[in-house]
Amino acid sequence: ARLPGSPGDAAPRAERQQRLDAPVPQGPGVTASQLASDVLVQTDPQRRFIRTAAAQFQAKDASRTALATEDEVAKQGGFVVDNDIQAQVQRMQSRPIGNGKRLELAEYRLQGELTVRVPSERTQVFLRAIAAQMEFLDRRNFTARDAQFELLRQQLARQRAQDQQQELGDAVQAGGKLGDKADAIQARGEARSSRDEAVIAQKEFEDRVAFSTITLSLRQDVQVRSSERVDVDAVFRDNGPGFFSQLGDALAVGWRGGQQIVVALATLWPLWLVVLA
Repeated sequence: ARLPGSPGDAAPRAERQQRLDAPVPQGPGVTASQLASDVLVQTDPQRRFIRTAAAQFQAKDASRTALATEDEVAKQGGFVVDNDIQAQVQRMQSRPIGNGKRLELAEYRLQGELTVRVPSERTQVFLRAIAAQMEFLDRRNFTARDAQFELLRQQLARQRAQDQQQELGDAVQAGGKLGDKADAIQARGEARSSRDEAVIAQKEFEDRVAFSTITLSLRQDVQVRSSERVDVDAVFRDNGPGFFSQLGDALAVGWRGGQQIVVALATLWPLWLVVLA
């Protein structure tokens, strides 16, 4: 173990003191020191860390920030897992402006969610680089989970699967009854499947150790979109039939309705005879 006063501690102490001495930003803008933490840089030759990071912030332009973030991910040797940007309409108003047009005003906010993977040792460098894209930092979270025992568990599971397959192979070669041999072959196939799953699980674990997972939630300030739309009601009203045409149609409909009433009353002629009697 390294003693607290050893020379190896000088660099982390100096970096920590530099972050503490950095001026606190006034007004908009996020400094690189706000996205720094020893969680992202601590190392131990006997431990394997799975690093994750998350940040919520406001950006001046959500689309440009997403593109700049993707460029920085590629620069650091990582890749983008997910990029989702959507506009959430919060309020809409519409009013007629004449000539069959309406003015539509929409208040909306752009929000995005990015999930990226970067080499674990480049995590803090990447976060410092994208700090310039942030106007205000709402929240950030860093974790470094020690996964050495999980790695050991994966290695032991793989070794058990290999040993089981070897033992079953020896049992098949030793001969015996046909039914026993068939059961041994089936068990050997299951052992191979377990071995393959153990190999895949170990590869996935090594990937999570090698590449940190970073989730970025960004939002843009409220904006208003103004657009002209066709006033459908006004168009139909202006191009519909005139007053006299509508009056003639109404009289015709009334005349046909009166005829239907007379016909309906005529079907009740026995009732009228009873009434007259």
